[in-house]
Amino acid sequence: MKIEEVKSTAKTQRISAHTHIKGLGLDENGSAIQSAAGLVGQEMAREAAGIVVDMIKSKRMAGRAVLLAGPPGTGKTAIALAIAQELGNKVPFCPMVGSEVYSSEIKKTEVLMENFRRAIGLRIKETKEVYEGEVTELSPVETENPMGGYGKTVSHVVLGLKTSKGTKQLKLDPSIYESLQKEKVEAGDVIYIEANSGAVKRQGRSDNFATEFDLEAEEYVPLPKGDVHKKKEVIQDVTLHDLDVANAKPQGGQDIMSMMGQLMKPKKTEITDKLRKEINKVVNKYIDQGIAELVPGVLFIDEVHMLDIETFTYLHRALESAIAPIVIFATNRGRCEIRGTEDIISPHGIPLDLLDRLLIIRTLPYSRQEIEQIVKLRAVTEGLQIDDEALSSLGELGTKTTLRYVVQLLTPAALAAKVNERTSIKKEDIEEVNALFLDAKSSAKILSQNQDKFMK
Repeated sequence: MKIEEVKSTAKTQRISAHTHIKGLGLDENGSAIQSAAGLVGQEMAREAAGIVVDMIKSKRMAGRAVLLAGPPGTGKTAIALAIAQELGNKVPFCPMVGSEVYSSEIKKTEVLMENFRRAIGLRIKETKEVYEGEVTELSPVETENPMGGYGKTVSHVVLGLKTSKGTKQLKLDPSIYESLQKEKVEAGDVIYIEANSGAVKRQGRSDNFATEFDLEAEEYVPLPKGDVHKKKEVIQDVTLHDLDVANAKPQGGQDIMSMMGQLMKPKKTEITDKLRKEINKVVNKYIDQGIAELVPGVLFIDEVHMLDIETFTYLHRALESAIAPIVIFATNRGRCEIRGTEDIISPHGIPLDLLDRLLIIRTLPYSRQEIEQIVKLRAVTEGLQIDDEALSSLGELGTKTTLRYVVQLLTPAALAAKVNERTSIKKEDIEEVNALFLDAKSSAKILSQNQDKFMK
């Protein structure tokens, strides 16, 4: 007799370095709680970030920039992601790395501009005429094919829609029948059809059918109120980059060349300044009319010292434009040469005239107690059990090495514990894996002691 265990169909999510961060962890007065929302310590930096979030929410921050500066592994990226979490998913957040601008296909400034436009949202409010209701009947009416032959074609579709107020029968174009088939609409579904465009949107199954047992987990929605034919306000969120791309692509007809263009993988092309200016004009017109609202998001540029002098000068203009997002830079460099120059040394590798414009938030190295708290948080996130003794051993190791090294030791230590048939990580597991792997400092020490054995 064969017995098999059924595997769960729930997706296992990858755990990334910052999965545990849920927000800035501030109380109602804006003061940082020592350990909250996945962040530990860095109270001053988090409180400063909290003020930045308030400024963004009150729309008084557009066109300004913030710099997160501190040694490696002090939580700069974590704070930037926490700011994004605090703002919510409706505010666009576009992360990039300084070295991304060096593309072989498009100019450095074009990459920057593209990311600037990705970080600016536009909320468009439209009032549309719609037919909404529960489908009571859906019957295509067929006629003889006008082209001759044996097949029949759909001349029109009769659709019955029901709301709590009444019912209506509609005669629809055959093209709408195709849309209905694509959406897999059947009797008992709640749908709405836009009167102007004929676009069909299936909202779910009517909750009159909620008692039916269906293999597929359906989303049940209530029967729409009001008339079948009504005006409905639809809110769409798009970024300026989406508008650029939509207008940059040639809108081909049905000729063979346009078909080929769609089949071939589109090459990254530059969007011209002229096109962007035209789009800005239309966007400003919409804003003046009250149809649309601008949502300045956040552009996060990590490792900003990787940008060169040309891109820094371009940033000045981009930051001053009327439509600009909030820019957050992060760097772990001290005084270093500005890339693209021969002899200009500057703090963080950023030119002084740009540094002048920035609000600088400083992050500090973690204490032993904070390292232990972060390791404990990561162990919970990764689903690992760890003894107090092993935790304090990792805390001590973290003060000598780095936080990143200690967090990376967690998974090998868990595997060592598993080999030794234990469920939780003990101090000896930490010692065992620490003997196997080197951290950056001890590796550098070995290199300096054995210089003659390595190639120059």
